[in-house]
Amino acid sequence: MKNGVGRIASFGLLMGMMSSAAWAAPASPLLQLSKAELNDTLRSRYDTAVAASGDASLRAAQDSRWTWAVEAKNQCGIAIGFIKSGTKDADSINKCDEFVARLSASPPPPVSAAVPAPPALDCTAPAVSIFFDWNMDTPLPEGAATVGQLTQSVGQCGWTRFGVTGYTDTSGSTRYNDGLSLRRAQNVASLLGQGGIAADAITVSGLGETQLKIETADGVREPMNRRVEITASTN
Repeated sequence: MKNGVGRIASFGLLMGMMSSAAWAAPASPLLQLSKAELNDTLRSRYDTAVAASGDASLRAAQDSRWTWAVEAKNQCGIAIGFIKSGTKDADSINKCDEFVARLSASPPPPVSAAVPAPPALDCTAPAVSIFFDWNMDTPLPEGAATVGQLTQSVGQCGWTRFGVTGYTDTSGSTRYNDGLSLRRAQNVASLLGQGGIAADAITVSGLGETQLKIETADGVREPMNRRVEITASTN
């Protein structure tokens, strides 16, 4: 019972923090869709959120996915209601997209799970790419593991400077992608900091949809272009 009360209290606190008055989601590429396309996309996200919010195992899990599911269901439902009246409500659309993205992200491993130490990186090739899901600014789990490998190799390799540059694919507007790429780079830089790298040793930048790893037309969701590149040097 005590754990249940704590969960309800935490959920209430989180809902308060995420009220529309206190929290705004980043602008979603969905806003660029036609109303017909937007309606279909929102309904798909709503169905995903409804299924997840009714999942008993998800509700009992020790992470935030059930919370994201409930919020996504609410916000997607609001956005669909506005679409029925012929209106694109940016706030609910942005929050619908953001919460579904959080819901769809891989859950963190259990705290008690033993994570084996990754092998050291090759000191002669201190450049790595970290990849992301579409419209997400947190790296995929394997990307976070790669950052861990790099930080464990710093002492052995003698690296003292790190460049962290974020990129996006060509979906979404140029302005939105500039911000998304910078957030991706900042989150990777934060992981480096958690691994013991001093903030003043890291240079962070976001270049949006420029310098594509794979050339595509505009509006293409190419996974290889959704990345952060880390370079390391000894000076």
